[in-house]
Amino acid sequence: MIEFRVDRRSGVSTYMQLVHQVKDALRLGLLMPGDRLPTAREVVEATAINPNTVLKAYRELEREGLVEPRPGLGTFVRKSLVHDATAEGPLRAELGAWMARAKAAGLEREDVAALFKAVTDDTY
Repeated sequence: MIEFRVDRRSGVSTYMQLVHQVKDALRLGLLMPGDRLPTAREVVEATAINPNTVLKAYRELEREGLVEPRPGLGTFVRKSLVHDATAEGPLRAELGAWMARAKAAGLEREDVAALFKAVTDDTY
């Protein structure tokens, strides 16, 4: 099951942070079709956000065809976004090795995120 993290300083709306985290979990194979997302109540207890924010995120995921609500049961994953290269392939191993070198070089998480974003923007 996914555990949501909310960064109130990110500048990204809370509901979109939840949407992005679910999509990332779908891409990495951490969530697969049939898996249940945490209930709104569980997310609220873990993150101290408004229940309507959770429901808005889940509605967005439903609109995109990624999840489906089942009355009385919860919200379930409908579709995977896994690509072979992202789950456990050699690219992930290479990136993990690079991250270890970046950490050893003294880069902080924010430094790595900024560098990764810059290179991603240049490439795509």
